[in-house]
Amino acid sequence: MIQRIQSIWLFLAALALILMLLFPFATSKLGNTGLEQSIYTFGTKVTAFGKTNMNLPLLIANIALAIICFINIFNFRNRSFQKRFTIVSILLIIGFAFWCSVYAKQLPGGIEGAHFGAGAYLPAVAILFLVLAIFGINKDERLIRSAERLR
Repeated sequence: MIQRIQSIWLFLAALALILMLLFPFATSKLGNTGLEQSIYTFGTKVTAFGKTNMNLPLLIANIALAIICFINIFNFRNRSFQKRFTIVSILLIIGFAFWCSVYAKQLPGGIEGAHFGAGAYLPAVAILFLVLAIFGINKDERLIRSAERLR
């Protein structure tokens, strides 16, 4: 059924990945100038100038991961495939978070001098929601097995 709890968890995971577009995942001061450089998934942005350097591969990966999580909602008829697809999504998000951390090393002073924003924690939140979706899928499988035993 589409109204099962895992659909909500998968939707929240997709929403967390979409929110990564809005929040920076790292911010650093540019020397003594008082300017800040923020790193988003769409690129780097210098605060005072509004100048943005686009990072198209990271942006496409972020949107693709959100779409994958959203599309997985509609695999409710094949629960084993939905569970495997969710596990693959978790692995892809782990790789994406690593890629974001490598990209954050481009900040002046590296990661050590950076302040992490809400965007840095959203991949972990998305992974948490996906793990909860797996628990929901397992609960559905147990419910279906018990209903078949009664027949």
